[in-house]
Amino acid sequence: MRFGVLTISDRSSQGVRPDASGPALQTAVEKQGWQVVKYAIIPDDLTTICVTLASWCDTGEYDILLTTGGTGFAPRDVTPEATVQVVDKLTPGIPEAMRQASLAVTEHAMLSRAAAGIRGKTLIINLPGSPKAAIENFHTISPVLQHAIDLIQGNPESEGEHSKGDRKA
Repeated sequence: MRFGVLTISDRSSQGVRPDASGPALQTAVEKQGWQVVKYAIIPDDLTTICVTLASWCDTGEYDILLTTGGTGFAPRDVTPEATVQVVDKLTPGIPEAMRQASLAVTEHAMLSRAAAGIRGKTLIINLPGSPKAAIENFHTISPVLQHAIDLIQGNPESEGEHSKGDRKA
């Protein structure tokens, strides 16, 4: 699968603080045997985030865009709002699963406003800005990502996966 990793941080985009989450996600993606096609850092600006997400999705170069940062309660945290503006379909189960798994680690997980959705044939997933939390959340969702992309891209065999009874007891 082909990924884009987008760090959303005023301080990192200005060079005030090095980005730790984006590189950590790149490593995690590559450890799964997947490819990071592009990585960038942009500021916490609604218009910039919307334009970047839409343009990346519309190129057709990415199956999944992972964002890191901007999902909290701070006034400039607008990544979920940007995501909701650019997607065609929301995928609420993904952020729900991330929050549920994260609650086992920290009560602060309930403060996450992460969103996820589909634009065209690309899945966008918001992850937290903390490297540790971003990686934990990525590991929560990574087992279903290939199947999600198969469904989005209309792979005929993907529908059969639902009938295999692969639910955990």
